[in-house]
Amino acid sequence: MAISNRNRLGIGWVLTAALLGGCGGGGGGAGGAGAAPPAGPPPSSWVQGQFAAESTFAAMCVNPRTGIDPATAKPYPDAQGTLLDELNWLRSWTNDLYLWFDEVQDQNPASFSTDATYFTALKSTAVTASGNPKDKFHFTYPTATWEALSESGIQAGYGANFLVIAATPPRNVVVAYTEPGSEAATAPASLSRGAQILDIDGVDLVNATDQTGVNTLNAGLAPQTVGESHSFTIRDPGSVGSRTMTLVSANVTVVPVQNTHILAAPSGTLVGYMLFNDHLATAENALVVAFSQLQSAAVQDLVLDIRYNGGGLLDIASEVAYMIAGPSATAGQTFELTQFNSKHPAVDPVTGVAIVPVGFHTTARGFSVTSGQALPTLNLHRVFVLTTSATCSASESIINSLQGVNVQVIQVGSTTCGKPYGFYPADNCAVTYFSIQFKGVNAKGFGDYTDGFTPANSPASAGVLLPGCSVADDFTHDLGDRDEGLLASAMGYLATGACPVPPSGFAPVSPLSAGAYVPPMANGTIIKSIWQQNRIQRRTGKR
Repeated sequence: MAISNRNRLGIGWVLTAALLGGCGGGGGGAGGAGAAPPAGPPPSSWVQGQFAAESTFAAMCVNPRTGIDPATAKPYPDAQGTLLDELNWLRSWTNDLYLWFDEVQDQNPASFSTDATYFTALKSTAVTASGNPKDKFHFTYPTATWEALSESGIQAGYGANFLVIAATPPRNVVVAYTEPGSEAATAPASLSRGAQILDIDGVDLVNATDQTGVNTLNAGLAPQTVGESHSFTIRDPGSVGSRTMTLVSANVTVVPVQNTHILAAPSGTLVGYMLFNDHLATAENALVVAFSQLQSAAVQDLVLDIRYNGGGLLDIASEVAYMIAGPSATAGQTFELTQFNSKHPAVDPVTGVAIVPVGFHTTARGFSVTSGQALPTLNLHRVFVLTTSATCSASESIINSLQGVNVQVIQVGSTTCGKPYGFYPADNCAVTYFSIQFKGVNAKGFGDYTDGFTPANSPASAGVLLPGCSVADDFTHDLGDRDEGLLASAMGYLATGACPVPPSGFAPVSPLSAGAYVPPMANGTIIKSIWQQNRIQRRTGKR
């Protein structure tokens, strides 16, 4: 599946026309990865390898903002500048803070025609042991859009989260889950997990090969603005035919925690289940409510479903890990130690504070719960995590931090994305830049999982092996259904200590009439904004 960013909103081109395609880069803006800069003689002011402080060029903008910044309640710092000022800021900022600054080729900013093409060039081109790009996440957002997404979880969409099983003909795209109360989840759309997309705006999704048609499909799957209207033809699970509907994009509020409930194991043990999809600010309150419910029920095990959780705010991950493990396992322990580049071995270059291990948060950080409020705990010695390749970054930090304090993590599903890295979002001239600035390690000093975490019985050789079961995503059952493949496998492992073969959840929905559509059991790529696939630190202190 070939992916490259289609604009600053960080949604990739999710479908391609050709049967084969290479992996694209993750840079934002026009031009895309690999765009060649226009030819031209460099000005005499540029000297390769010499860098002025980024403060020299900060807020010197082609189009300076005026008025009050709603994020700070202070006037915007912007002053009139040039494109070269903006690019020089990017160059110096990257050289100062980028984790792999010494792997970036220093190119003359005056040779680039946009901030987007230059930013794309300002990253490492190295690969991991498995051949994957070391830096898979390098992107931008309009600052106003980023602030709306990170603080409120509101973004343009239908409320349907699509998953691409096959990005090239014959394509296969299904509904992974919907946001409660959204247009996609309610009548007349009423989209259910596993529903297959057949046609968008008159273009055959399965077999279209011309680029114009593919562009139409991508536009329908990932609307970028509110008010876009797109026609969909779908097949519902268990149906023998198809139906057509019109979906209109709106501001959709993401519900980051869903379907918390209690299951009983054959032994009588009470097992909590929780679907956790995004490390948003709004997740803090939802997680406190969910863990309080499980605490009151005195669950003895937990299945944390993070198969589609690409990450987000790292403070939220620390809270989750603490609420799972409790005070005994985490007291005085490191949740994560942040390591910056060699220029900043002792002081966080963004906050100006000495680098010290960050402990497990025992109280709310104040995102959507009163700051300082004590967090509920389950005090568990093990946890089952349901994962796919969409499990990324801050979600992986939950896994790694618990491993660091000897809480056993049993993984069911498939290999995670592999991102022990993160950043502080940086605004300059109305664009917020995301560039890898730090690596996180756990209490044991471990953070080398660039090829992800992998269930021990997986045929894949890459990744850090954890006990558990390799299971394909099961679209024949709802998330949280006891017979869904990943959850059924976790419950089977809990009961016997071994992976069921096959898991009990591998039976299709029934009864089915002849010719009825049965959703697949397969892994794929969730269509989410790239910012939802990261670990993000809050920006406090001097910068």
